[in-house]
Amino acid sequence: MIYLDHNATSPVRKEVVEQIIPYFCEFSGNPSSVHTPGRTAQKGLDEARRKVARLVDVHESQVIFTSGGTEANNLALMGVASRFNFNGHIITSAIEHPSVLQVCELLESRGVKVTRLGVNDQGLVDLESFKVAITPETFLVSIMHANNETGVVQPVAQIANICSEKDILFHSDSVQSIAKLPVTLAKTGADLISLSAHKFGGPKGVGALIVDNHLKLPGLLLGGSQERGRRAGTENIPSIVGFGVAADLLLQEQKDYSEYMLGLRNQLEEKLSKLVPELIIFGNSSERLVNTTAVGIAGLDGETLVMHMDMAGFAISAGSACGSGRTNASHVLTAMGYDGAIGRSAVRISLGWDTKASDIDKFINVFSRTVKKLQQMSAPLTMAV
Repeated sequence: MIYLDHNATSPVRKEVVEQIIPYFCEFSGNPSSVHTPGRTAQKGLDEARRKVARLVDVHESQVIFTSGGTEANNLALMGVASRFNFNGHIITSAIEHPSVLQVCELLESRGVKVTRLGVNDQGLVDLESFKVAITPETFLVSIMHANNETGVVQPVAQIANICSEKDILFHSDSVQSIAKLPVTLAKTGADLISLSAHKFGGPKGVGALIVDNHLKLPGLLLGGSQERGRRAGTENIPSIVGFGVAADLLLQEQKDYSEYMLGLRNQLEEKLSKLVPELIIFGNSSERLVNTTAVGIAGLDGETLVMHMDMAGFAISAGSACGSGRTNASHVLTAMGYDGAIGRSAVRISLGWDTKASDIDKFINVFSRTVKKLQQMSAPLTMAV
């Protein structure tokens, strides 16, 4: 199987697995305990926090470990809203991850006003519309750094500048961008950013919310003093250690990785466009993540194409893994103005740390053949007279 679904999750790197295993066995103490096993676990936790902090260029005290990007997004939005007693106004976009959109729905039911900004046909939030949406009641803006389905990168630095001028807190979901763009709190200009380890070779079930030092964020989980009182519960030490290892590897390799991924993605898109002229590349005029290609082909069903590619030995996805099982077009493509037929045809190819040039060559060959086969199968039959 050639795996080309890294935006859903990346395989855990061998170096990460090797350093995690001891924390299940000989280093299995509770880091809140004062005995030797507990202090050893605490040492692993502290070192991982330092590594994640280095990756995003912050002080280690600004790293709150969570169970993943979803919890980090929940903590950011619910935590900030609670500071404002669930009164006021939040601005987000129509293309956010469900862990932002559904929290906004919950906050709305509690009395918070929510504006969901649309995007243009290239998947970009309009800055002028954003400025108009700001009111004296606006206390938080949550706009993702890069979209998980299309890879389109939002102008977060400009959004952050506007928020700063208006004294509004800014949160950016950076779960997809962290492995493909240089992401730091300073570069995004955000007050809070969400991360997840499994998008770049770390283990599943661990993430982080990075919080600006000036922001006092209340916790959502109570019953313990872990994470400086902002996230109660015994820490998932093996996964957190793995997060740190993956962060350290990414920091060392990111520039070379990004250049390599961009070359492979460009090769993929150029050759596919020639072999499948009907191909639509979503967001192709916008800045996109170097590893992400989302395409649509009129007349085909994305789920069917994914299944045929799976049988041929390639793992890709029909849009976002978080929306698997749906029969309608994704909310992202709908917001971009693509009708149901084109939206339902969408598939996403996302490259990663283990992708080779030979994988791309094989994929292009099989994908183009599979598309032609499905087109022939779906073509209307004509009866001879």
